[in-house]
Amino acid sequence: MEYALNGTEFIELVKLLKLARIAESGGQAKLMVEDGEVKRNGEVELRKRAKIRAGETIEIFGEQIKITE
Repeated sequence: MEYALNGTEFIELVKLLKLARIAESGGQAKLMVEDGEVKRNGEVELRKRAKIRAGETIEIFGEQIKITE
């Protein structure tokens, strides 16, 4: 799956999980991050408001989201 930033510099991790429909709510997205279920570029990401930029890859539940510009 790909997500395009559409001219913005970054997207916060929990917002990305909601927009990609991986999480049904912001609260659920926060729990996924807190529980260490989200990987950013192969490393566990525990910061809910991490700024995800073009070129990065998010992985959760075996699904990958590639961030494009």
